[in-house]
Amino acid sequence: MPSRAATSTPRSTTPSVSAIVSDVTEEPRAVLVVGAQAAGKTTVGRALAHRLERAAFIEGDVLWKMVVSGRRDMTGEPDPEASRQLGQRYRHGALLCESFVASGFVAVHVDNMYGTTVTDHLASLRCLRSLIVLRPSPESIEQRMRERGGTAYEPWIPDGGTMLDAIRRFDAWIGEIPPIGLWIDSSTQTVDDTVDEILRRWPESHVP
Repeated sequence: MPSRAATSTPRSTTPSVSAIVSDVTEEPRAVLVVGAQAAGKTTVGRALAHRLERAAFIEGDVLWKMVVSGRRDMTGEPDPEASRQLGQRYRHGALLCESFVASGFVAVHVDNMYGTTVTDHLASLRCLRSLIVLRPSPESIEQRMRERGGTAYEPWIPDGGTMLDAIRRFDAWIGEIPPIGLWIDSSTQTVDDTVDEILRRWPESHVP
């Protein structure tokens, strides 16, 4: 009769998602999630926070809506006040992250950031930090926008252009982010698929 050792299935050396979640919750840090509009960053970021044992969720749009009078929105040609208010929104997000991390939480922060603004923001954080870049294809974002009837890209459509042209403009700005952190093409993924991949590849998100 074969011995038990000869018939047993070797144990996998790949950590389970639940094991990774346990490791994550032991290390409070700020987790910045960025992507083009309608890339799914808010939905994914919130789902990620709910999968962790101790986590806070910080949404850039909520910080933006805190200004109830005198708010200036970003456009294709933003004025100085709109840019100043956007910078204030980023700083408030950073302050909240640092406060939650100091209290022992993973702070998942989602916002619209592009190019070197992302690295400047991460460098300003006085805590451990991670970056997750969601980059589904422009075509998949266009499909999502049509399915949900969103208008976020309308102000950015060039004369004679299409919504896909506007989305590609945002995707190009995402491409200007320096190659750090964890980048995920979530074009064909469900929210749970994306969160699972983030947790499996968690160390890749860490930023020195």
